[in-house]
Amino acid sequence: MNVITDAEFEDARTLAPQTLRRYLSGKGWRAERELSGAELWERYADTDPDQPYEVLVPAERRRDYSGRVADILETLALVEARPPSDILREMRLPPSDWQFLRLVPPGPSGTAPLLDLVSALSGLRELHTAAASSALTPQRVQPGQKPQAVKDHVAAVRLDQTRVGSYVVAAHTPLPPPPEPVWPSLFDDDAFSDGPGSRRPEPFPRRVSRTLFAGVTCAHAAAEETLRRDSLADFASYADAGLSANLCEALVKIAGEERRRFSLAFAWSSDVRMEQASPPVALAPGHLEALEAGAKDLREKWGREPEAVLHGMVTRLSGQGNREATVYGTLLHEDDARVRSVRVDLRPEDVDKATRAWRHGLEVAVKGDLGPYGTGLRMRQVLGFAVREG
Repeated sequence: MNVITDAEFEDARTLAPQTLRRYLSGKGWRAERELSGAELWERYADTDPDQPYEVLVPAERRRDYSGRVADILETLALVEARPPSDILREMRLPPSDWQFLRLVPPGPSGTAPLLDLVSALSGLRELHTAAASSALTPQRVQPGQKPQAVKDHVAAVRLDQTRVGSYVVAAHTPLPPPPEPVWPSLFDDDAFSDGPGSRRPEPFPRRVSRTLFAGVTCAHAAAEETLRRDSLADFASYADAGLSANLCEALVKIAGEERRRFSLAFAWSSDVRMEQASPPVALAPGHLEALEAGAKDLREKWGREPEAVLHGMVTRLSGQGNREATVYGTLLHEDDARVRSVRVDLRPEDVDKATRAWRHGLEVAVKGDLGPYGTGLRMRQVLGFAVREG
């Protein structure tokens, strides 16, 4: 058992009762009844559903306040298998929604290969990007150019210390402060019905968290349907709930080249009520194969990117009258600035420009509608073709 230290005991006395309530509520504890000067909170463990853990939360600061908070911390440390210092630090964080990405890499528990983590963290970033985009505008394929609100959300996501259990990446998104306190007394008549907390407008980070959970859940459902029927499910039918080709691709990226299984769990700030149950979502290699196929199908059917801008070098001219160019370069709407080859359908007035750029190694900028083409990309309906003179 983790015994609280003297320093942690002194730190515990500074925690306000509402901070304790917020943390307990966010971790699945429930206030059961009011006692003399305290509230009894309980949480049932999956391994022993008949014997709940119990803590007493002081209603106000009294002479024994520090001792009661210390008892709460020691119980939490036992339940969560974490040091009290970690729990104290998390209690002081602003109200946040959490996602726990549980990887199952080879090797000792608590470690992970560097390459697995690079892929997982990149996929987690793209997962939040896809969810934030769908929270604004649900689409089967999210455009590469992201609104500022999406970029701001991704920039606000924080990584926390890893958790016990193979290798668990903990990420959280802070919620903006409420316009007024959301914790009256837990036992007021309006505390859980239509009190201040329930009337608070849903902030955008919570909307993204909900969309993320819904999108991942729908991705699992679509993958399960694909495996059960042995034919590709209608992934597009889940788009309004948050599923997109981008989200499916992000989930596949999290699994890495080895397509290792993983799961995502969700925890919600109690400052904004979350009525829907949110069990963890586990994805196995078979699910990931289905998601990869589903993402490709969505892009082939719905993946046109209007007025994309391509910067690069002409590496090849082909087709009748050199009406097709291959440009090796980057797309301005992509955040990671990947270099790729894109086939471009040239207008008659662009052929001489493309030929000159090809012969002299000059950079070009092309604007047009971008879409999938086999395993690559093709730009059609070109709106502009410019050559950067040396």
